[in-house]
Amino acid sequence: QVHVVESGGGLVQAGGSLRLSCASSARTFNAYAIGWFRQAPGKERELLAAITWNGISTYYVDSVEGRFTISRDNAENTAYLQMNSLNPQDTAVYYCAAALRMVDFSAAISEIVAWGQGTQVTVSL
Repeated sequence: QVHVVESGGGLVQAGGSLRLSCASSARTFNAYAIGWFRQAPGKERELLAAITWNGISTYYVDSVEGRFTISRDNAENTAYLQMNSLNPQDTAVYYCAAALRMVDFSAAISEIVAWGQGTQVTVSL
């Protein structure tokens, strides 16, 4: 069973950057695709980015492509979400998740095997 824990959230001014981390103690971490989601108050949770188990393929939703970068270091059992050019609309709780297939994050969300507890990102003007 894989468990994931997010960190790196916080308060940042508009135009600033943050890097979120998604860490796992599971030796099987490198068997899973990792996805990053966010949920703003009153809105549904949305998929932002995903990466395959080996880091070769990535996916971004249009609203973050070019500003956010997903990556992973399997030797460190950690995935990352580098967020640049942040704006107040990026304020939300950010979650990472693990699934056997990257497509599960968008097409088979019930197949997601693990969710983190979330980390708050707040972007001020």
